[in-house]
Amino acid sequence: MFQSQYFLLIIALVMNNMILFDFSENDDWSAWDIENDVVMGGRSSSQLLRSEEGNAIFKGEVSLENNGGFASVQYRFPSKDITGYETAVLHLKGDGKKYQFRLKEDLRDRASYIYEFETTGDWQTVEIPLNKMKPVFRGRDVDMPNFSANSIQEVRFLIGNKKRQEFRLEIDKIILQ
Repeated sequence: MFQSQYFLLIIALVMNNMILFDFSENDDWSAWDIENDVVMGGRSSSQLLRSEEGNAIFKGEVSLENNGGFASVQYRFPSKDITGYETAVLHLKGDGKKYQFRLKEDLRDRASYIYEFETTGDWQTVEIPLNKMKPVFRGRDVDMPNFSANSIQEVRFLIGNKKRQEFRLEIDKIILQ
């Protein structure tokens, strides 16, 4: 384990945080995948790149052609016990656009739990109360309670603002508190 990774692990344990992913401290991004509206015939495009600082840059263009309208990047992993954690904390830099942060308890679930947030164009810390994340399936609200699970298997960032637009979201880390 690298010295800086060990230091972050100690901080996380002391502060009762769970680091879900720290891009600048992790060289293996192979579990991160792009999933755009092309899965439904759309024409949006995006990519995940590494900045000079080691952060993730999720960027591309959302197209409305052929009933498209979203771009996303997802991280799937073996189930993580998140019992006792109440808040997702995102450290990122957006482009002034609105994005969604999404969770799935189980990869077999159809619905995702989402929280929309605005970016400022500067580095910011977005704190998301897990119990405020609402269930959605294919862009529509689902008649289910808000997120209350004790485990997760997926996190995702999505942009889909019902308009054609270029976007750029730089992500440093995702933490649970």
